[in-house]
Amino acid sequence: MMRWIYWFGWMTLGSAFRSLFGMRVIGAEKLVTEGAVLVASNHESFLDPPLIGNLYTTEMWYLARKTLFRDFGAWLYPRWNAIPVDQDRPDMGSLKTVIKLLKEGKRVLVFPEGERTLDGNLGEVQPGIGLIAVKSGAVIQPVRIRGAREALPRGSGKIRFARISVTVGDPIRLTEEEIKASHGKEGYQVISKRIMDAIAAL
Repeated sequence: MMRWIYWFGWMTLGSAFRSLFGMRVIGAEKLVTEGAVLVASNHESFLDPPLIGNLYTTEMWYLARKTLFRDFGAWLYPRWNAIPVDQDRPDMGSLKTVIKLLKEGKRVLVFPEGERTLDGNLGEVQPGIGLIAVKSGAVIQPVRIRGAREALPRGSGKIRFARISVTVGDPIRLTEEEIKASHGKEGYQVISKRIMDAIAAL
């Protein structure tokens, strides 16, 4: 089920993605649609969160820059399940929120790179998503977006017409042994790299 405000954004943006960008989904049959899912995607554009959200017919949660939560955004973004992140002074608060949501059986989108790409290439993976994966024990769903950067590049406020595709990869389920062995920054980084490698392979 979707609350009306979430449904309205989901429907409106989804229709725009399909009509303006010819959004194509590859591997939809691999989507894990029940239970806690940590969705991990490359980050090309501000369009990415609603693009991923449109893969599902139920609500999911997202990380969003703290600066977006101003004026009307302070009302709208929490209702679209956005979790504020301070990119200038990152702390554990947002990560703890994500872990809590996953332990409650929710679906959460995280970008392992932490920021949008400048040149279209995959960026350096951060240990944060590895920490989330280990602490939550959630199924990890790798996803690769292509074309969103051409549609709305970083630093631009102008929408351009471009073909967008979203490729869904095989889910990753960490074993108990992997979880026990993957603690501390180095251990989290190993899991993060495994997730990023799965995205890169799509």
